[in-house]
Amino acid sequence: MKKLFLVVLFTLMLVGCADSISFSQAESVEPVGFFYGLWHGLIIIFAWLGSLFCDDIAIYAIYNNGGWYDFGYVLGVGGFSLSAGIFHDN
Repeated sequence: MKKLFLVVLFTLMLVGCADSISFSQAESVEPVGFFYGLWHGLIIIFAWLGSLFCDDIAIYAIYNNGGWYDFGYVLGVGGFSLSAGIFHDN
């Protein structure tokens, strides 16, 4: 239980570092790549929960560079779902 609490606490602290950008600002910002995609994939659960209550939260960066961002995003989502197994006791 202590391990779960520490993981959740650490994750929530990191999620607090998320930034926000509007569609008009996204046109002039340099696109993000693999590592941003990986991060966004890892925090998808928290971003999705936030998007349920707030219209300006999205789970996917609109200013990405395409394939590398998508690859990182998929790895992040998969990494998050695979890490759920660390709490499973055999």
